[in-house]
Amino acid sequence: MADREMKFHKILVGVDDSHDAQLAFYYAVRYAAENDADLYIVSVLESDEMNVYQALDDDYIHGERSQLEKHILDFKQQALDAGVKNVTTLVAEGDAGKTIVKDVIPHVQPDLLMIGSYDKPGIARRFGSQAAYMSKYAPCSVLVIR
Repeated sequence: MADREMKFHKILVGVDDSHDAQLAFYYAVRYAAENDADLYIVSVLESDEMNVYQALDDDYIHGERSQLEKHILDFKQQALDAGVKNVTTLVAEGDAGKTIVKDVIPHVQPDLLMIGSYDKPGIARRFGSQAAYMSKYAPCSVLVIR
C-alpha cells in the first residue's frame, strides 16, 4: 500500500467570506488543479443567522439565496481561472456543519472535505465548532485548514 500513490479525485470545499474559508478554498483549488480532481464548492445559507421576521419572509430568503448563488459563481470562476477543469457549485440551507455532513456529502460523495477553522476566543472554544462537527461526523477524509 505504501507504493500506491494516494490521490483524492473529488474535493468538496465549504466556503463563505471568512478568512479561514478563503484559505481552505485556496488549498482546494490548488490541489484540484495540480491533481486533475473535480472540485465541488458549497456554501450554506444559515437560517439561524436570520431573525424571526426575515425567516418568515419568503422574499427575503429567496433574495438571500439568490445573492449567495451569484456569489458562489465568483468562487467557481476563480477555480476555473486557476486551471481546475471540473467545478460544480452547490447552495444549501440550514446549519452549515449538519447540512454538509447529512445532505451535501451523501449527494456529492467526495473523497475529501476541505474546511477552514479558526480558534475561537474565550469560552466559545468550549462549545465546539462547525469544523469540529464535520471532522467528527463526515464519512470521508477531512482536511481542516487554519
